[in-house]
Amino acid sequence: MRVKFHLPDFSGYCMFNLVFVEMLKNFPEYFREGVEIASVYGVFPPSIWNGGRIQEGICDKKHIKAVINSFNKRGIPLRFTFTNPMLEKKHLSDDFCNMVMNLANNGMNEAIVMSPLLEDYIRKNYPKYKLTSSTCKRITDPDSLYSEVNKDYHIVVVDYDLNSRFDVLEKIPDKEKCEILVNACCEPHCKRRSEHYRSIGLQQIAYANHVRKYPDVPFNPDKLVREHPEMLEISECKCVSRTIFDIKNLRTHITPDDIWNKYVPMGFSQFKIEGRTFDIFNLMEHYLYYMIKPECKEEARFMFLKQLTANKVITVNE
Repeated sequence: MRVKFHLPDFSGYCMFNLVFVEMLKNFPEYFREGVEIASVYGVFPPSIWNGGRIQEGICDKKHIKAVINSFNKRGIPLRFTFTNPMLEKKHLSDDFCNMVMNLANNGMNEAIVMSPLLEDYIRKNYPKYKLTSSTCKRITDPDSLYSEVNKDYHIVVVDYDLNSRFDVLEKIPDKEKCEILVNACCEPHCKRRSEHYRSIGLQQIAYANHVRKYPDVPFNPDKLVREHPEMLEISECKCVSRTIFDIKNLRTHITPDDIWNKYVPMGFSQFKIEGRTFDIFNLMEHYLYYMIKPECKEEARFMFLKQLTANKVITVNE
C-alpha cells in the first residue's frame, strides 16, 4: 500500500518539511501504513506566475539552488504552484520565474498549471516538467473531470467539492492519476472561489512588479483594492485562518480513517495537504493528524518539536 502525500511550501517551510521527511526516514514506526512524501509544492517568491494563495517575500539564487538540491537529493520533487489565472503573454518572459524553471529543470520537478497560456509555454520551453492540472480550475462537472483525467497531465487535483461524491469518484477512469485535497479550509461550494483566485492573481502580479522596482519599500495593496474592490473580500475572509480543529465539521473534510478505509480501497493513492499560509503549529497538527499513528502522536509531536528547535525552525527564549 502506497499513500502519497503532497505537502505545502518548500521555500518558507523548507526546514520544517525537511525535518518531517527525516523523521519519516528515521522513525517509520510513528507513521501510518504506506505513508510517502510524494512532493512538496509552492513557489520561490516573488513568483509572478504563482496562484491560489498570495506568497510574499524575496528569494535569491543561492537559496533557490539549496532548496532544490535539499529535496531532490532525497528523491522528492518540487511542484511549482504556477496557477495564476490572470497572466498575460507579457508575463511569460518573466526573468525570475524562468530562472527558477531553468535551475530546477532536471527531469524531477513539476509544475501545477491553470492558465492555458502558461501551460503551453511550459510544455514548449520546459518539456522535462511533469504537469499537474490545478484544483483552481474548479472542475465540478463529472464529465468535465473525466475528460481532464484523460488529458496529458501527470496528476489532476480533484475539486474538493467532489470529495464526498462517491458516485462521481467511482467513475474516474484513472484514479491513480488523481490527487484528493483532504483538508480544505474554504467553505464548501463557495460561490466566489474562482473570483478569489482571480483577485489573488492580480495581487500576486502587483506584488511581484512592486518588489522588482522597489525591493526596499513595503508593498501596500490599498491602491489595488481601490481599483478592484472585490479584493477587499479576500482580506476579510477568515477561512484561511481555520485550524485543523475548525475544519473537521466541513462536509468536504476527509479524515485519516477515510483515506485508508474508503479512498485507498477505491484506488486513490495521492492526497494533498493544503497549508501554505498556515502558521507553523497549525501545519504541524495537520501533519500529525494525517500521517502519524494516533497512538504515536504525542511521542512524534515531541520528537518533531525537538528537531525543529535543534534546527532553529522554532526558537526558544532562555
